[in-house]
Amino acid sequence: MSNYIFSIFPNESFVDLGLYQFGWEQCVPSHCYGPACRNHFLFHYVLSGTGTLFANDSNGNTKTYQIRSGQGFMIFPGQITTYIADLKLPWEYTWLEFDGLRVKEALNIAGLSPDTPVYHAKLKDWRETMKNEMLYITQHNDATPFHLIGHLYLFLDALTRSSASVLLTNGSKLQDFYIREALSFIEQHFQNNISIEDISNTCGLNRSYFGKIFKDALGKSPQEFLLHYRMTKAAELLKLTKLSIADVGKAVGYENQLHFSRAFKNIYKISPREWRNQNQVHI
Repeated sequence: MSNYIFSIFPNESFVDLGLYQFGWEQCVPSHCYGPACRNHFLFHYVLSGTGTLFANDSNGNTKTYQIRSGQGFMIFPGQITTYIADLKLPWEYTWLEFDGLRVKEALNIAGLSPDTPVYHAKLKDWRETMKNEMLYITQHNDATPFHLIGHLYLFLDALTRSSASVLLTNGSKLQDFYIREALSFIEQHFQNNISIEDISNTCGLNRSYFGKIFKDALGKSPQEFLLHYRMTKAAELLKLTKLSIADVGKAVGYENQLHFSRAFKNIYKISPREWRNQNQVHI
C-alpha cells in the first residue's frame, strides 16, 4: 500500500479562495489514478520520483507529460486526466484541491492552463516557499479553517511568484492591473445597481476592450462573472443567515425578488428556497 495523508477541509463558506481536500503520498510503483474528472482545481507538487500525466487539452486531445521531482501539475475542473507513478522511481507528492473567484486570475499569471498544466519554477526560493506551505497545510489538518485558508493564500502567492517571472510582459502586467481594479470594484459594489460600463470606466477602458481582456484573464465575460459573483454571495447568505429570500436578493443587488430568483435558478438550477432547504447551516 501507499503511505499517505488525506484530509477533507471542514468549511465551504470561503468564496474568493476555498479549500476542499489536501494530502501527501509516497506512491507505490506504477500507482495509477484515473481517468477521472475533477470539480475543482487540483495541484500536485512532486517532492521526489517521476511519473506520467495524461491530460486533455482545451481541444479535447490527450497530451502526455513526464513530471519529475521539483515540478508539479495542475488539473482543471472538467478536465479528464490519468496519472501514473514510475515503476522504478515512483512519485512522492503533496496536493491541494481548491477553488474560488480569484483562482483563474492567479493561474493565468502563473502560466498554467489545460494546454500548459506542468509547473516549472523559475525562482527556486519561491518554489521552496510554495512547497513548505503545501506541506504545512497537509500536516496541520486540525488547524482552524481561517488559519488554513491563510496558508492557502500564501501557497497561491508563492505559486505565482515562483513561476511567473519570465511569463509576464509589460503588456500583460498592465492587463493584470486592470483585472485587479475590476475585481476590487465588483467586490465593493456588487450589492449596488452597477453596470459593465461602470466597471470598465473604473479601469479607464472602453467596454469592448475591457470585455476582451477580462474574458481572456478569467474565462468569463464581465456580465457572467458579476452574475456568478452575486449568486455565490447569495448562496453564502442563504446558507449562513436567516435573512428572507427578498432580503438576500437586495443584499446582492436585486430589488425585485422575482428577478433575483430567476437569476439564482439560472446558476444553481433550483430556486433560492430549495437551495436553502438543502444547504442551510442551522444556527
